[in-house]
Amino acid sequence: MQAIRGRVASRALVAGDRLPSIRALAAETGVSPSTVVEAYDRLVADGVIRARRGAGFFVCATALPPLALAQEIAPQERDIDPFWVSRQSLDGDAEALKPGCGWLPADWMPVEAIRKGMRALARGGDGALVDYGSTRGSATLRRIIRGRLAADGVETSPDQLMLTASGTSAIDLVCRLVLRPGDTVVVDDPCYFNFRALLRAHQVKIVGVPYTPSGPDIERFEAVLAAERPKLYVTNSGLHNPTGAMVTAQTAHRVLSAAAHDVTIVEDDIFTDFAPEPLPHLAGLDGLDRVVRIGSFSKTVSASLRCGYIAARPDWIEGLIDLQIAAGFGGPSPVAAEIVAGVLAGGGYRRHIEEVRRRLARLQGDTAAALQRIGIKPWIVPRGGFNLWGQLPEGVDSARVARTALADAIVLAPGNVYSASRTAGRFMRFNVAQCKDPTIFTVLERAIKDQPG
Repeated sequence: MQAIRGRVASRALVAGDRLPSIRALAAETGVSPSTVVEAYDRLVADGVIRARRGAGFFVCATALPPLALAQEIAPQERDIDPFWVSRQSLDGDAEALKPGCGWLPADWMPVEAIRKGMRALARGGDGALVDYGSTRGSATLRRIIRGRLAADGVETSPDQLMLTASGTSAIDLVCRLVLRPGDTVVVDDPCYFNFRALLRAHQVKIVGVPYTPSGPDIERFEAVLAAERPKLYVTNSGLHNPTGAMVTAQTAHRVLSAAAHDVTIVEDDIFTDFAPEPLPHLAGLDGLDRVVRIGSFSKTVSASLRCGYIAARPDWIEGLIDLQIAAGFGGPSPVAAEIVAGVLAGGGYRRHIEEVRRRLARLQGDTAAALQRIGIKPWIVPRGGFNLWGQLPEGVDSARVARTALADAIVLAPGNVYSASRTAGRFMRFNVAQCKDPTIFTVLERAIKDQPG
């Protein structure tokens, strides 16, 4: 009874699922068939399952408890929960310093281009202001995205692209299409913490593969695929989050070779525009056969204009469109999509990105040097983007440092929120664009020195 209740609570079994036969469960658990009959009869009486004559036993809809994503994390450990950084960053005081957040400062963004786009949209027809958008999203923005993908070596046809409500929504839709509770998903270790949060919501088994400066540890990746038979591998292949590493062409080819035939790869390339040089793209090398490319514009244009995209095989796109209709009756707001299209089409966007790259390159060096002065060693100094993965001194726990810094209104990102294996306790991700205030380093140094041992 406890085993069945546990499967229902974890959503390995959901409403309507058929339970194993009496003989099968008896063999699996090593008990007699009469014991299974008794357990099933009691679960029927408790309303957990119901019997169908000649068909077997099935999970009742009323058996499912509300999904509490953080229930497996003890309150005293909440600082290593993937939701912790998000809540602190999104809900923190406007005056708080946020070196642990995942976006650029507001005064770095193309605000005037956004305002221009808003004015142009307001002067246009009423449809974009009041109507639902099409199922695939703005034709103008899709045309622009296809051109940008082609520049990255990812050739697409019109039926291989759709817009979504955000980059996170894009991953969620793919998960809805491919996964069922109990399936296995491989992620990088460390990986973007919201990958872990979203996958937890889908009730899947998450297995991490150690990440190196050139990409996933390929030997470990191959071993995990052979042992776990995962359905998905979710990654940032270029300008990896949180480490800032860039996958090499050799590693990218070996990843595709290892994943042949059995695994779908979701490649989140949200940071591509920050790269100072062309990057290898799994989607380009694969031709969108087994790789699904997703992205959004929250880091480069506006986090307020929620808009993402999916590039995939045409048959996948059709299924994903239906799911998006069912879940949200369409993709991004036409207002958001048209404004983003206007910003990307303008000549100022290229200049905006070039200036951002220059500023980030300077701040990567400045931040790395400031961290080293207080005993935090950069894992690597990235060649692009705003993430810097720092290793704290021996014996210092990043979660304790983050908790201490929060008392000084500084939001940090401790390493274990990114680690499926929870082996990154000495690491911390820093957003170099948010590290200009020297108070950050003063508080960090004090928090490190105050730790016992």
